[in-house]
Amino acid sequence: MFSTKNLSPKQLSAFTAGVIAVPVSIGIYFLDNNWKISLGAFILIFGIGYALILFTLETFIYRKIKLIYKLIYQTKATKKEEVYFKYILPKKSIDEVREEVEKWGEKRNEEIELLKRNEAYRKEFLQNLAHEFKTPIFSIQGYIEGAMEDTDVSKKFLENAARNVERLVNLVNDLDEISKLERGEQLLYKQNFLIQDLIKEVFESLTIKTQEKNITSFIKKGCEFPITVFADKEKIRMVLINIIENASKYGRVNGSIMASIYITDEMHVLIEISDDGIGIEEEHLPRIFERFYRTDAGRSRDRGGTGLGLAICKHIIEAHGQRIHVRSTPDVGTTVGFTLEGKRE
Repeated sequence: MFSTKNLSPKQLSAFTAGVIAVPVSIGIYFLDNNWKISLGAFILIFGIGYALILFTLETFIYRKIKLIYKLIYQTKATKKEEVYFKYILPKKSIDEVREEVEKWGEKRNEEIELLKRNEAYRKEFLQNLAHEFKTPIFSIQGYIEGAMEDTDVSKKFLENAARNVERLVNLVNDLDEISKLERGEQLLYKQNFLIQDLIKEVFESLTIKTQEKNITSFIKKGCEFPITVFADKEKIRMVLINIIENASKYGRVNGSIMASIYITDEMHVLIEISDDGIGIEEEHLPRIFERFYRTDAGRSRDRGGTGLGLAICKHIIEAHGQRIHVRSTPDVGTTVGFTLEGKRE
């Protein structure tokens, strides 16, 4: 079925002029019974009608559309754009122009929503940052004042103040680390190394923390076969330390932390660290790698940490061009996994 929906301005002008010229020329033919006069009338009416309609469309409609396009792109038109406005745009149908404007509108709406989310995230981040700094600073202030007033317990107060200073230093160091990672200023020194050896080293270095709860750390049976990865060894050490420290903090007494290593394909290796601790509610999982995000603010702060560990892990793994993920069930446990590039010859 014929439709005028996708006609260009010239086609629309010709169609409209023809609709006018055909019945008029037929009427003249019936009146004079002279086909030459009728044909001349058709040509004249069609020509004049076509010119007037096209002029009207281009002057009063497409000129406005051109302005709309310029407002949409919010920039002074380049020579290329001027050519587009002059020669390409007039060939488009009104429906095609409408579709482009609708797509532009949808894109702007998406950008607005993203800006709103970023603004909400920024506010939350600043609020959390202020809280993270305020807590140890006020504690330090209180301990120092207490030490000045009571010399008998000054050593204890100063020791507590020192612990809070250390917490501040760790917070600043973590913020500096994550800022460098975000700016791409942290260079990666990739090398081939055995991932099992590195995991064992981290397990050994965190023995004191895991022994507090009598947690057993081990590599899963069947995953002991040496697997070589190509990555920045010290950065991956940092990732493993953060993940395993979290597993020990939120692990249950007499529990376990298990490392699993799998070759997923010829190019990648999957490393997973699993615990059988308190787990994480599903609603928190999408935000677990955000800076300062805590599933239980009060309890998390009591257990120490800066709240930046998993965010740093995410940035390090993504700097390697890889992915990190988390699976968790409350009262069952949590598994944090990430991929690395396999051995490079």
